[in-house]
Amino acid sequence: MYAIVDIETTGGHASANGITEIAVIIHDGAKVIRRYETLINPQRNIPVYISALTGISNEMVARAPLFSEVAAEIFSLLHDKIFIAHNVNFDYSFLKYHLSACGYELQCKKLCTVRLSRKVFPGLISYSLGKLCKQLKIDLCNHHRAGGDAEATAVLFSMLLEHDEAGHISQSLNRNSKEQLLPPNVKRADFDRLPNTPGVYYFNNQKGKVLYVGKAKNLKKRVSSHFTGNNANKQRQDFMRDIHSINFQECGTELMAFILEATEIKRLWPENNRALKRFEQAYGLFTYEDQRGYLRLLIDKKRKGSVPVYSFNQVFEGHSLLRQLMEEFELCPKLCFIQRNQDECIGVENKPCKGACKGSESRVLYNIRVQQAIAKLKSNLPSFALLDQGRNDEEQSVILMEGGHLQGMGYVMKNVPLEDLGSLKNVIQPYPSNDYIRNLVHTFASKNPDRILNFQNH
Repeated sequence: MYAIVDIETTGGHASANGITEIAVIIHDGAKVIRRYETLINPQRNIPVYISALTGISNEMVARAPLFSEVAAEIFSLLHDKIFIAHNVNFDYSFLKYHLSACGYELQCKKLCTVRLSRKVFPGLISYSLGKLCKQLKIDLCNHHRAGGDAEATAVLFSMLLEHDEAGHISQSLNRNSKEQLLPPNVKRADFDRLPNTPGVYYFNNQKGKVLYVGKAKNLKKRVSSHFTGNNANKQRQDFMRDIHSINFQECGTELMAFILEATEIKRLWPENNRALKRFEQAYGLFTYEDQRGYLRLLIDKKRKGSVPVYSFNQVFEGHSLLRQLMEEFELCPKLCFIQRNQDECIGVENKPCKGACKGSESRVLYNIRVQQAIAKLKSNLPSFALLDQGRNDEEQSVILMEGGHLQGMGYVMKNVPLEDLGSLKNVIQPYPSNDYIRNLVHTFASKNPDRILNFQNH
């Protein structure tokens, strides 16, 4: 038994909007056996543009029942049926949300007449209800009212049943089918070709613009998780509606997927990615020459355009490293901004200051020690390759770091000898390095020392 549903609402997402009208048509697979239709008082103002579209005004719903007053009847009509609508996830999410608020938990199988129409009647110009009805010569009276749209959808569903020679309806209702989960405009073929491997996926809008980039340990499983559930908030509803296609790049490892995702987000700047757009390590070790010609070291917040010698997540990490450099190279605490008062310079580890802060030590000698400290810091930044599994059994993946920074990544056949940095640079694809990627690689390397191929720093 099928319940063909259409609703009108005060807005595009259930969590902040109400239902103004609902129509439910019960179809037994051969004919319509029952119709239900009512206006509903949404207990909030109907926006002017919604009234213009539907013809439903605040005055029309003022004496209509509240949703809570008809929830029991609506639930009884729906709960044991297959829920059908044109863009089913929209209507279903609204009713599930509002029924849940009244104490009824809706759990139905779903069919989307948009998705089914694309399969049974391929090649049409548009699959919006209005244009679809014109192309299929279905009478659509009272468009954008629940009753009129539900009646047209019921006729459309009867046509789908009649012309479904390939069994798309039964396939969509199959327990293992993802058809019910997919957004209305996404082709099943896009989902089916996703592999169960690590990689990066792209959600695109109708014009091919990338809306979202994500990484996955298992591409098919991760993409599927985006479409499960019935979150009613506006962001999700808009997101699902706008996705028209899915692309992907397969990676050998999850770490490579992390790196590629971070790179692609910076390159494409998708509107629905937020976290990685904002990620930057907050602090850096900077060097500059003061008015007297002494080189000074400073831990400070990173600013746009600034180029630190080294970067840190937390300010205390920077101060800890700076104190180590001060001790080893006898750098002045005042010139390193560790001692900021006007007292006598405390020196380092019971060694008196050599007098740079007073100008009594030669700036040439002092600056040599600062430069040595910076050189030591940079020399400690490692050069190595991470070797891991490839995209198939014949290859292995390579992530190349030089001087602590990502040079690139790629794939080589397992029988190819890897002897030095130069040979690896010829086979990898260059990728930009940043603090986020550097942290990812160093963290992975520290936990997986068996995958490291070390090189002497150049």
